[in-house]
Amino acid sequence: MSKKIQAIRGMNDLLPDQSPLWQYFEGQVRALMGRYGYDEIRTPVVEQTALFKRSIGEVTDIVEKEMYTFEDRNGDSLTLRPEGTASCVRAAMQQGLLHNQTQRLWYQGPMFRHERPQKGRYRQFHQVGIETYGLEGPDIDAEVILLSARLWKQLGLDKHVTLELNSLGSIDARAAYRDLLVAYFEQHLDALDEDSQRRLASNPMRILDSKNPAMADVIEGAPKLMDHLDEESRSHFEELTAILDAAGIDYVINPRLVRGLDYYSRTVFEWTTTALGSQGTVCAGGRYDGLVEQLGGKPTPAVGFAMGVERLILLLETLELVPDEARPPLDAYVLGMDAAATRSALLLGEELRGALPGLRAQVHCGGGSFKSQIKKADKSGARLALLIGEEELAENAVTVKFLREDREQQRLSRDTLAEVLPALVDRPLGHA
Repeated sequence: MSKKIQAIRGMNDLLPDQSPLWQYFEGQVRALMGRYGYDEIRTPVVEQTALFKRSIGEVTDIVEKEMYTFEDRNGDSLTLRPEGTASCVRAAMQQGLLHNQTQRLWYQGPMFRHERPQKGRYRQFHQVGIETYGLEGPDIDAEVILLSARLWKQLGLDKHVTLELNSLGSIDARAAYRDLLVAYFEQHLDALDEDSQRRLASNPMRILDSKNPAMADVIEGAPKLMDHLDEESRSHFEELTAILDAAGIDYVINPRLVRGLDYYSRTVFEWTTTALGSQGTVCAGGRYDGLVEQLGGKPTPAVGFAMGVERLILLLETLELVPDEARPPLDAYVLGMDAAATRSALLLGEELRGALPGLRAQVHCGGGSFKSQIKKADKSGARLALLIGEEELAENAVTVKFLREDREQQRLSRDTLAEVLPALVDRPLGHA
């Protein structure tokens, strides 16, 4: 007997009992993006490796350790996308979306990183993100944060997440700060772990983002970038916080927040939660004004964020915030008692779906005894069973059996069933 093939570690199946919650979340996101005037963009999951090396930075964990990279049959180096921003910039440049235009875009889909799988973090994971281009003021920074805050409110998560803010300043201010930081850490080399010593020469700001508790004191004593901002970046940040204050958005200024990717400048932010243990970040983003130019385009201001869908789904489940509408039951299960009745049941299902667009109905297939069919109807979670047998066929009628209520079953005319069904299931079903 041949060995069964298993899914790749860290790449999980999404089963039918889980899909409705994902659909609910995605529906909330899609509706919200429309309310803010953001347009969806869909990019390939495979890109040239150079795209991510040039955007994310070669001296990062993602590029050095985590990317799924391979050569295709032409010898080209390709990579499964580890994040969405670089692909979005590439598409916007290639398709002419940035030429004298502003854009508000959003995306959703799978990303891939080869890291240790754990609860809420997988090798194939899903993100929702937004990217805006051509807008340089703090108003758009505020808008993307306000949009995310409204999503938390819609999902019931607003009391369970905290907004952390920081500014990375301009490229020039950050270069001067980098020199200060290197000088400081060189005085404390013995306190740095191996990764941090390596980053000291390539990306010293990432040391501030270290989660190594043994380095907490030396990191706390490091110079703070907020104390070395250029005047324009300081003004930008002050206006951003003023807008958030006026909108009633609570936040914490975190001077150690630097984000994990090289392309950020000025505003950076994270939404965090304490409900998921160490995996506390559920949404993160900021401004990346230099990335378009870095990838060969004209200087273009840009700001956006990405959120991890798996973590947010886990958060909703952990906090028991999954609404009933996320897993709606069937309204009706339609049964036929013999071959002729089964044909009639299939046609009845089509008639009702055509007349009542909101109806959720399943028709029994596969035959079986009346007892076994009723058992499947009950297991389906449907509110009603609609029965068709010899008598119903002869009378052009349908017997309605109430599966969730202690009520006598009813025999109704098939011609009027669509009119009375919304009252029987106690919810509007619409009419074609």
